[in-house]
Amino acid sequence: EAPMSKASPRSTAVRAVDPTLAALFDVHEATLPNGLKVRLLANHQAPVVSLYTFFQVGSRNERPGITGISHLFEHMMFNGAKKYGPKMFDKTLESNGGRSNAYTSNDMTVYYDDFSADALETVLDLESDRMRSLRISDQTLASERQVVMEERRVRVDNEIPGMMDEELGTLVYKAHAYRWPVIGWMADIENITREDCQEYFRTYYAPNNAVLYIVGDIDPKKTLALVKRYYGNIPRGPSPAPVLNAEPEQKGERRAVVRHPAQSPSVMIGFRGPAASDEDTLVLDVVQYILTKGEGSRLVKSLVYDQKAAVSVMLDWSWRIDPGTILFYLELKPDSDAAKVEALLYAELEKLAREGVTDKELQKAKNNLRADHLRELSTNSGRGHALGHYEALLGDWREGLSLPTFYASVTAEQVKAVAAKYFAPERRSVVTLHPEAGAEEAGDEAAEA
Repeated sequence: EAPMSKASPRSTAVRAVDPTLAALFDVHEATLPNGLKVRLLANHQAPVVSLYTFFQVGSRNERPGITGISHLFEHMMFNGAKKYGPKMFDKTLESNGGRSNAYTSNDMTVYYDDFSADALETVLDLESDRMRSLRISDQTLASERQVVMEERRVRVDNEIPGMMDEELGTLVYKAHAYRWPVIGWMADIENITREDCQEYFRTYYAPNNAVLYIVGDIDPKKTLALVKRYYGNIPRGPSPAPVLNAEPEQKGERRAVVRHPAQSPSVMIGFRGPAASDEDTLVLDVVQYILTKGEGSRLVKSLVYDQKAAVSVMLDWSWRIDPGTILFYLELKPDSDAAKVEALLYAELEKLAREGVTDKELQKAKNNLRADHLRELSTNSGRGHALGHYEALLGDWREGLSLPTFYASVTAEQVKAVAAKYFAPERRSVVTLHPEAGAEEAGDEAAEA
């Protein structure tokens, strides 16, 4: 067993650690013999604790035939194990003043609990029970399958942004597992078997594929002893198969059209972006704030207010282990010409690449980015989530402590260079929603609802 170490930010890091953060993060680390990584961070401001379990598994680890199984498992994990039976997880946690939730992404599945400090041992018992011996029955699978299928109907089949996002994924990616949606294809959800679930659980929900973050009013030494007691005898699982990034280079614009009852057209555009570990990713974080953060941001001001070409414009740039997607979504007016609005957006992106940004714009983006970053780190839950996120996507939680320093150092020239590189026409894929007959009826139903 690796001994618990009192870690400090690496002085040899290429990027300097923000001094404010260096003083906040006194993380104690350990790895149990079964491979479970443990990260402990004390904060005695209030007698509360947050516990995060990061499993390094998401839709990226799936294959055709079982797409959506990672998200399905997120639901399955609340249905009882050997010691705590069906519905007992939430009941026990809530009776101790706690609450829990979970989410699945392309790259990871995360479970988190917030509770009073005196409930720590109970929560460790709950969480270790379902990691050790989750109840996977045909009855549970059938029940959760129906829940997920309904969720897919609501969020994808009957929601325009979800429908367009799914279509966009198949354009941006030809070979990579990012091609399919996190929620999975409907036919796959319908046909996932109990045997599929058991194999998936043994491989991806094993301690050697997990990192445990416990943040709050804890004694690190005593907490590690409790973690050893409750998790130490959970057996290791087989090593998960590595994910091959076989995505070919994109050599030209790709397009698709979706026809669906709607009040007005919409446009969704995805540009092939970098991986989370690429330094360009952090410059793109700044670019995102320049373009769409706040009412005075470039695209909101230009397309929504000045030219009145769009009702709203959104930019989603989310980190991923492998190269991700820089996604724009524009809701248009009923009489808008989608092609003309597209052209206005491209003109703004070209202007950014050609002329860059003003000092005022750049500083505003940096200030907002730093504020949002620090705001997340102000709570136990935010710290556990952020540090686990950095470790899952960048390989080490320490990488996150240098973000404010890096963001502050981004120059206008870097913004120009990144905009020119990633907003090139040959990197984009475009999905246009054309309202079809039935839009009026859809609008009437929505109004009645």
